[in-house]
Amino acid sequence: ATELPPVFEQVVYCDMSEEQSRVYEQEKSAVRNRIMENIEAVGIEKSAIMVLQGLMKLRQIANHPVLTDAKYAFGSGKFETVTQNIKSVISEGHKILVFSSFVKHLELFSTYLAKNGINYSLLTGSTRNREEVIDRFRNDTTVKVFLISLKAGGVGLNLTEADYVFILDPWWNPASEIQALSRAHRIGQNNTVFVYRYISGETIEEKIQMLQEKKSKLADDFVSNNNPLEGIDINKILEIIS
Repeated sequence: ATELPPVFEQVVYCDMSEEQSRVYEQEKSAVRNRIMENIEAVGIEKSAIMVLQGLMKLRQIANHPVLTDAKYAFGSGKFETVTQNIKSVISEGHKILVFSSFVKHLELFSTYLAKNGINYSLLTGSTRNREEVIDRFRNDTTVKVFLISLKAGGVGLNLTEADYVFILDPWWNPASEIQALSRAHRIGQNNTVFVYRYISGETIEEKIQMLQEKKSKLADDFVSNNNPLEGIDINKILEIIS
């Protein structure tokens, strides 16, 4: 709509912590080996689930290794960056929508916010009192942060009280990100909306970001194909896990 205020969008590259980087590199090698062994044994088509599981695990580690290993006791560069940004934004009186594909990732932030006395709302697929949670964020001036799973934050949410949107784990399909952004950037919004996409550097996230910027066929296939591995050169997949 022409009457909507402008949107400022930025990709924030985060350095992984030393221990996080070690875990990531170790898992990356293991994923590559598992994929290649499985393809050799049963072929590419029957390896699709394993490939997607491997990509998913690397995404989770790029967020925070504790998502795949509950015993992990060290930090995450992305987590540190996002929490600092949250504190900075709410100190200026703004409200933030924080989106992630992973509920466990959102729960890490809910634990952090609770420990630091920061009021928040949390909306996931398992939220029972959905309307109550939404109303609390919209109407309670002390609630500055709304943690939302991408699947739960679909069509119909009007959250123009927020003018910041943090997307914690961007992925292939930009449509889901546009949907997230449009929770705040819609009729009723009077302020410029600031959108930040957080990417862990030197990971699968950064490589996929580059593929999207180049408008590569691989990125397009993952967005538009029901079976994104159909007809794709496995070497292309292995390149983004290199």
